[in-house]
Amino acid sequence: MEIPAVLDSTEPPKESILTVLGERVRTLRARRGMTRKVLAREASISERHLANLESGVGNASVLLLSQLARALNSTIAELVGGETISSPEWLMIRRLLRGRDEDTLKRARANLGALFGMSAPDASRAGRIALIGLRGAGKSTLGRMVASELAVPFVEVDRVIERMAGCGLSEIHSLYGNAAYRRYEARALEDTVGSYADVVIATGGGIVSEPATFELLLTHCFTIWLRASPEDHMQRVVAQGDRRPMAGNKEAMEDLKRILEGRREFYAKADVTVDTSGKSLADAYRDVRASVVPPATRLPSNAPAAHQSDDSSQR
Repeated sequence: MEIPAVLDSTEPPKESILTVLGERVRTLRARRGMTRKVLAREASISERHLANLESGVGNASVLLLSQLARALNSTIAELVGGETISSPEWLMIRRLLRGRDEDTLKRARANLGALFGMSAPDASRAGRIALIGLRGAGKSTLGRMVASELAVPFVEVDRVIERMAGCGLSEIHSLYGNAAYRRYEARALEDTVGSYADVVIATGGGIVSEPATFELLLTHCFTIWLRASPEDHMQRVVAQGDRRPMAGNKEAMEDLKRILEGRREFYAKADVTVDTSGKSLADAYRDVRASVVPPATRLPSNAPAAHQSDDSSQR
C-alpha cells in the first residue's frame, strides 16, 4: 500500500531565498504605495542597501528585517514567506487552504468570520458608495458628480484625516510616518461609515493595503474600482500639478506600474469595476452612474435576501 506523502515543504531552495525575500519586499512596498526612498527612510536603512535587497543580492540581518517589517506594517514571517509552525492545528489549516482558488478562499474566510462572530455585510451598504483606485482615477471628480445627482453628502477620506490630525497629509507622512497615516485612515473611515447612511466616499489609493480597513470598507460600503492604465494615472496626476509620491524619482512610471500590479487583486474585490481609460468625463460618469442603485429604488434593510441578490449581481 502506497502511503501518500505528508511532507509538503514550502521553503524555497537556499539559492533563491534572497530572491524571494526581495520580491516580497517589493510587493509589500508597492501595495502600500511607498517609494524605495520612503521605505528606506522609515526603516532607517540606506536606499542602496534596500535596492540590493530587492534585487536579490543583498544579505539581510534579523535586525534589518525587523526594521523593514515595522516600516511596512508587516511581520518578518510575511517578509520571508513563513508562518507560525508552533501549532499542529495551524499547520493543518494552512495545508487545507494552500493552493485553493480565490472563490474557495473567500467562502472559507466568510465561514471563519461567521464562526468568530465577525461582521456580516451591512444590509444598508448600498447607501454608502465608495470609490477606490489609484490617484488620478477620478475618484474626487466623479464622486462629487454622483453625490450631487443623488443629493447625498460627498466625503473624501483624506480630508477627514487632515481634520483629525490637524495638519496636511505631507506633514503626517514626514512627521509621523506611513503607519500613523494608516491609523488615521482607519479612524476616518470608521467615523464616516458611522456618521452616514447615504454618502459617496472617495478613498485614498492605498486603503486596500491594510486588511482590517479594507474589510471595513467592503462590509459597510458598495465599492466601485475606478480602473485606468498607468499612463492615464500618471498623466492625470501631472495635469493636476501633483507628482506625489513620485517627486524626484527617475523610475516614477515603473513604480506606478508596480503599485498598480501589487494592488490589482485587492481593487478587483470591489462590487463593480469601471474602466475610465481613454474615456471622456461624461462617458466615465455615465458608466459609474449606471452601477449605482438610486436611493428611491433600493429595497429596505428588512429585506436582506433580495438586497444581497441585487448587490451580488453586480460583482
